[in-house]
Amino acid sequence: MNNQQRLKKKIDGQIQRIKKAEHDRPNLLSQTAYIGTLGLVMVLPIIGGVYLGHWLDSMMSGYSTRWTLSLLFTGLVIGIFNVYFLIKDKE
Repeated sequence: MNNQQRLKKKIDGQIQRIKKAEHDRPNLLSQTAYIGTLGLVMVLPIIGGVYLGHWLDSMMSGYSTRWTLSLLFTGLVIGIFNVYFLIKDKE
């Protein structure tokens, strides 16, 4: 294989890489969906924890926010881990 053929093969490979990179580039819609997903996986555990905690507190006599606050914090921790793992999988 002479130098011209090797050069042509190398240039063709680079052209294919550039075309693939342009095709796989994220667009506005996919980025918006990704940000929305990040928001949901962060907020849903928090809201679920608050509702469950409020329901458990309402089952007890007297005024208590023990379960609500505990499950709020637990939902926050779970949401942070969800976002971390989602971002880690994206890379």
